[in-house]
Amino acid sequence: MTFGAQQTMNGRPPQRRRARRLIPLGVALWAVLEIWLLTLVAGAAGGLTVFALLAGGVVLGSYVIKRAGRRAWKRLTVSLQPGGATAEPGGQETGGNALTMLGGLLIILPGLLSDAAGLLCLFPPTRALLRKAGERWLNRPAAPGTLGDAFRKARTADLGGMGAAGGPGGPGGKVVQGEVIRDDEPPAPRPGGPRLPR
Repeated sequence: MTFGAQQTMNGRPPQRRRARRLIPLGVALWAVLEIWLLTLVAGAAGGLTVFALLAGGVVLGSYVIKRAGRRAWKRLTVSLQPGGATAEPGGQETGGNALTMLGGLLIILPGLLSDAAGLLCLFPPTRALLRKAGERWLNRPAAPGTLGDAFRKARTADLGGMGAAGGPGGPGGKVVQGEVIRDDEPPAPRPGGPRLPR
């Protein structure tokens, strides 16, 4: 596993290097397009309308994030109670609040394109499509030794380290050899070693 050396295939640079150059360019183009659209709206409807749109986006995005956070906190408290379930009250599992929070964050960001992308994250049919696309992207094979490979292994591993029987050493579990040292008792004398004063 090599981390420092960049491997090339057929004399071409790896895809990661190209992505590192294209991401800042994409962000800059996004910002220029957002500013251009805001100036178009300001020219057509006035600066007060643009200010109202931006302020409304901050208020709506904050409300969405706050609501998703409350839902996540409620789901956590229910799951920690004895006999608690993680399903929604309506009987269907939503699969988390990541896209809802991302949508709220995109709505808070100033700009019309980010607002449209945030609304796509909140609208249930497009949210389901985005979730499926994200799962496919996360489950795609990654080159060994890369961060994507480590992330995939972490997602598929048994994170609790507990086996099927509820103990360590089951499938995916790890047993760590060690010795327990208690502070409330004096150490026991070792055979053949010097005796410690008490």
